[in-house]
Amino acid sequence: MPEHDDKAAAATARKLFAQQAVFIAGAPGYDALPKATLPEIAFVGRSNVGKSSLINALTGRSGLARVSKTPGRTRQINLFNIGDALMLADLPGYGFAKASKTLVGEWQHLIVNYLGQRPNLRRVLLLIDARRGVMPIDEMAMKLLDRTAVPYNAVLTKIDAIKPAARAALAEQTQRQVTSHPAALAQLEMVSADSGEGMENLKLALATLAGA
Repeated sequence: MPEHDDKAAAATARKLFAQQAVFIAGAPGYDALPKATLPEIAFVGRSNVGKSSLINALTGRSGLARVSKTPGRTRQINLFNIGDALMLADLPGYGFAKASKTLVGEWQHLIVNYLGQRPNLRRVLLLIDARRGVMPIDEMAMKLLDRTAVPYNAVLTKIDAIKPAARAALAEQTQRQVTSHPAALAQLEMVSADSGEGMENLKLALATLAGA
């Protein structure tokens, strides 16, 4: 892509995420979700991986998605409308230590129903904590995503906690682990909601999916 096209696409992405971002609904089950009318991107990841913080950083609104210090607090699908052009879905985190077997089963049921039935779902972003890399619970989540056959990209969060010299090796290892799964896509994003690193690239990727 020519340089001027790159700059135009980046400007379009920034404009999209500068639009008003609004919390639409929190649904405890798939049937409670509002009708899908916009392209939708789902955020999935281990509890405390930074889904809500990332959504806040993308939209420039620190209080849009509620950030909890208690893992597993979010137990519903939260939807956020970005400028009437894109919907972001914050899905419940997985792998929190105090979850009962019943609740874990409910999580899987909710996620499978959402991923398998949401008609406007464009992509799933699988968030992985850069400080810990791909954990066994992430592997289990990827196998679940593989079964639903929904394409997903991995996003390494909290990359500011990793020294620059170690990032290339981390990215290579993560990409190797993730792309061994059939539904995973090769593109890997590395971001920090705190420092802003990688956010412009992620905005561009999401704007492209939205058709912006």
